[in-house]
Amino acid sequence: MSQATKRKHVVQEVLGEHVVPSEQQQIVRVLGTPGNNLHEVETAQGQRFLVSMPSKYRKNIWIKRGDFLIVDPIQEGEKVKAEISFVLCKAHVRSLQKEGLWPEAFSDITEKQNSRNRPPQPELPGEAQSSEDDSSEDDSDLFVNTNRVQYQESEEESEEEA
Repeated sequence: MSQATKRKHVVQEVLGEHVVPSEQQQIVRVLGTPGNNLHEVETAQGQRFLVSMPSKYRKNIWIKRGDFLIVDPIQEGEKVKAEISFVLCKAHVRSLQKEGLWPEAFSDITEKQNSRNRPPQPELPGEAQSSEDDSSEDDSDLFVNTNRVQYQESEEESEEEA
């Protein structure tokens, strides 16, 4: 099987399949990736440990901080206590929430993520006029580059220098 064909099948499996965790499996949230195909995760109860990524997902599926996974426990591991069995996307999370299988500890995290991705609410005509007047004078809503040092200059300092 070629690499492209393998990648296609793995991606179709992750995106298309609806998975329900079994009794041994648990849903975890990714906290970080220390390297060597290991991921630090946290359970709904707050327990932290490392999980390993199986070779079929390596270089095919990318996992980042904040993603949710279904993991199988490993008996012989001290530090690495589980192996990833499935990567959950947003559609999987929504279906698990509807079925009542989603842990309560993670429900507030998913609500925060969904609220960030929602488009802003449309303003009423009366509100739009007042906000236009305020935004012309106040530049606080403009993009600020956090990678640069921010210098704040007061009006008193600028008058003294001039």
